Amino acid sequence: MATGGIMSEDAAITPSWLSPDPTSWASGGGSLLTDNSTGGLGAFPSEDSLAAGPLPLLVSPWDIVLCSSGTLIACENALVVLVIWQNPGLRAPMFLLIGSLALADLLAGLGLVLHFTCAYLLRSDSAQLLTVGLVVASFSASVFSLLAITIDRYLSLYYALTYNSERTAAFTYTMLVLLWGLSLCLGLLPVTGVNCLAEEASCSVVRPLTKNNVAVLSVSFLLLFGLMLQLYVQICKIVMRHAHQIALQHHFLAATPHYVTTRKGVSTLAIILGTFAACWMPFTVYSLVADYTYPPLYTYATLVPATYNSVINPVIYAFRNQEIQKALWLVCCGCVPAGVAHRARTPSDV
Repeated sequence: MATGGIMSEDAAITPSWLSPDPTSWASGGGSLLTDNSTGGLGAFPSEDSLAAGPLPLLVSPWDIVLCSSGTLIACENALVVLVIWQNPGLRAPMFLLIGSLALADLLAGLGLVLHFTCAYLLRSDSAQLLTVGLVVASFSASVFSLLAITIDRYLSLYYALTYNSERTAAFTYTMLVLLWGLSLCLGLLPVTGVNCLAEEASCSVVRPLTKNNVAVLSVSFLLLFGLMLQLYVQICKIVMRHAHQIALQHHFLAATPHYVTTRKGVSTLAIILGTFAACWMPFTVYSLVADYTYPPLYTYATLVPATYNSVINPVIYAFRNQEIQKALWLVCCGCVPAGVAHRARTPSDV
């Protein structure tokens, strides 16, 4: 398979990710990333060694980590999707958005596994472009779903009296259509020709995405993060205002359980936003300042934590939810513990 120009018949049998040609987009361990130097995750073999005979198939340990993460992400979120799909009681807008997040993370996990398979087994440029597009679309849908959940939580508090109306359901379906449509468009860009296969200098830290493409994705992420931060600040204000009103009505003291749970609710919001930023911010900032000439080790070191966000999302948004907990207990053991069945919703569940 020729990936960086016209190759000899003998070189054609060599896997493209072992090629010393720096223009090979599958180089650097057969992953999304590349190594254009003689260092990094491992030096490329010399031309003399390539000519001597066939080389063993090398697998980057970082790619193994990404593939393992993808497997965990897929299994974990498949359970959430299955529970929401099979339970007719989980059809409220909140659960639809949680299901959208789980589906996006499920596809992202599958995309990581498929990319590993295509890079090391199929060795097809077209297949790898498709898997890269799937990963981009899935992670975009995951981030957009997080924003949609934030908007839904804000509206559920700000318009508490009218939240459960048909208008809210229609708005939720509109958000779902928009976020998945936009994510699909972003994922189709590499497949439709917006890639750096023909021009090495335009490559970003994530091949075959161009520097401009990754810059747009990174800036969009920063804007979405800023919007989520603003919404969560407003949510905190509403929660604290409600707590103050209840305290005045019932003459609660600052040390009462109600204030404790309110503080837990605010802490939960901080954990949600902090986790999201900690996972995605390093890769976002790095992809803005770096390009394909940077050591791939830095890209892996920032990309792997970004994938962990899809591992943490079910824990934060699904497994902590009382209704989903009940459904999970029913699926696993056919019963619901009394502590789960009668637990009251508190501000820490925001």
